[in-house]
Amino acid sequence: MFMLTSILLTAGFALMGAGIGAGLVAIGAGLGVGRIGGQAMEAIARQPEAAGKIQTAMLIIAALIEVVALFAVVICLLIALNAGGIAFF
Repeated sequence: MFMLTSILLTAGFALMGAGIGAGLVAIGAGLGVGRIGGQAMEAIARQPEAAGKIQTAMLIIAALIEVVALFAVVICLLIALNAGGIAFF
């Protein structure tokens, strides 16, 4: 009985950790992209002639942030699925 309780408790903690991790990733990515957009608009307002270069750099950095966020969410998903007893590896 103790072994089953321990396994269920461990799986519950893993699921809770995966959920909290995915939430933090979403918040972090949203804050990062929002800050990049705001700073880029401020830079364009200060130097309108450099708008093309600023916009290109902003889009590249935003894409990199989204890739890292997607990777982190996939890791959280794998943790959650493995905690539920479904093993991919």
